[in-house]
Amino acid sequence: MNRSRFSETQVVAILKEAEAGRSVTQVCVEHGISSATYYA
Repeated sequence: MNRSRFSETQVVAILKEAEAGRSVTQVCVEHGISSATYYA
C-alpha cells in the first residue's frame, strides 16, 4: 500500500476548507495538489 503524502486529519481539513465556500482550485494550489487528486 502506498504511503499518503497527507495524514487523515490533513485530508479532512482540506475537504472542509472547500466545503466552507473556498474554491477548489484555490485550495488545491495552496496545498500543492491537483484538482484531479482532490476529486479522487
